[in-house]
Amino acid sequence: MRTSLKDFKKKALQNPEVKSEYDRLSSAYELRKQLIRIRRDAGFTQEELAELLHTKKSNISRLENVNSKISPKLSTVEEYARAVGYKLEINFVPQ
Repeated sequence: MRTSLKDFKKKALQNPEVKSEYDRLSSAYELRKQLIRIRRDAGFTQEELAELLHTKKSNISRLENVNSKISPKLSTVEEYARAVGYKLEINFVPQ
């Protein structure tokens, strides 16, 4: 029987190095998941949003890609959010 993704993740996160890297990247992954969600909720394709923002679809794709090594500028994320009817809020929480 194959291991489920949930079980694989649980086992992988028992490794302190994996857990540390996972925690370090979690904010970037969460941001990108939220960008995709709000774009889809607003009913836009990447192509439509790119046109609205006067950019290329590849730029939207790169912005939403969880494997992207490029960190988006805050102003880019704010513009993206406004284009799909959202306002960006930033929240800090104790560790």
